[in-house]
Amino acid sequence: MPVYFVRRVLAAIPVMLVVAIFVFLLLRLTPGDPAAIIAGDMATPAQLERIRDALGLNDPLHIQFLTWIGRLLQGDFGTSLISNKPVLELVEDRMWPTIWIALITITLSVIVAVPMGVLAAWRHRTWVDHIVMTFSVLGFSIPVFVIGYLLIKLFAIDLRWVPVQGYKAPSADIGGFAIRAVLPALTLASIYIALIARMTRASLLDVLNEDYVRTARAKGLAERRVLFRHALRNAAVPVMTVIGTGFALLISGVVVTESVFNIPGLGRLTVDSIFARDYPVIQALILLTSGIYVAVNLLIDLSYSLLDPRIRY
Repeated sequence: MPVYFVRRVLAAIPVMLVVAIFVFLLLRLTPGDPAAIIAGDMATPAQLERIRDALGLNDPLHIQFLTWIGRLLQGDFGTSLISNKPVLELVEDRMWPTIWIALITITLSVIVAVPMGVLAAWRHRTWVDHIVMTFSVLGFSIPVFVIGYLLIKLFAIDLRWVPVQGYKAPSADIGGFAIRAVLPALTLASIYIALIARMTRASLLDVLNEDYVRTARAKGLAERRVLFRHALRNAAVPVMTVIGTGFALLISGVVVTESVFNIPGLGRLTVDSIFARDYPVIQALILLTSGIYVAVNLLIDLSYSLLDPRIRY
């Protein structure tokens, strides 16, 4: 296991390097001039030239790339071209709202979806199974912004149980944070509940036909023990993959949901930076997203041996 872990970490280095090269070239070769955005519409050509020189945009591409990589290795992600703040400071400020919403969403999804999937597999081809599958189809089919607006209409406008939009940090006001996190978490959870429940059902149906499940039942074990202790654990590998990938996607920033509920997270920061051609922020966000996916995939792979003792590295 330790050797496998080290090998996977070392293998992530060239992956991140390729991502860095791709991101750097993609942003530099697409149309648009950040100097023109900074200077405004009334800027003169001389002013634009001075801004480009100050930002290093007139240097050859390879010089710009080597300079950027050298700063990255020192932990310097640069300064935002628009707000003139350190990129790490901007990312840190926007990261925690996304992380909190992601944690609540994925926790709620697992708590609800896994029992739903188990129940659907246990009652295969009955009305219970049909209801779970119908919900799964609806969860995939309805756009997330539609679900968000419907929840706002019902719980915020009609019933007045929660605020319409906004965000408060849990360190400042835990109650205000909790009540404002309900709707965005429910909106995102509707999708992941459908996905995880469907995957749990499909994986469990394959396992329930195995000999060791029939043996456990023949020994007189309770059905709940057979389902959750023997069957579900062996069916959990693909389910864990879906959960981990979903969590990485949530951390990367869910743009639509953050826009609907006015959450100052990574998704909105990404969109704002793209429109403003803020190269340092965009590069940092994409590298952060890639690093999250690499780390989550590594943790998922390591969890397989804990879920299924037959898997060895």
